Amino acid sequence: MLEIQLEAEDRGYATRWTSVDALRSQVKEEVVVLQSLMREERGGAVRAYRCLLLFSTVDARDVGGIATIDLDPARFESLERLDRDPDVRKALARMFSLALGGISMVSKK
Repeated sequence: MLEIQLEAEDRGYATRWTSVDALRSQVKEEVVVLQSLMREERGGAVRAYRCLLLFSTVDARDVGGIATIDLDPARFESLERLDRDPDVRKALARMFSLALGGISMVSKK
């Protein structure tokens, strides 16, 4: 994530943390999951991919966060893809859909 943040700062992407320190204050150093959301094109070429980022937060145990971040196309293409299988793709889409709507702890009746 730090490399992605630094690239976003260098390229002047709008969707990023304000600084590496800001990112470190919110995002726990663990595995994160990225899901492409849209792409920005200029002059017929992709300038950036806007992705949803699902991550563990620093300040709360076992709590996740969701935010957006822009990625350079070369970085986006270099990432490991987990969604090649249609069933995995559906599960990831559902997971992000639920996360976007907010997830609450529910007591069982």
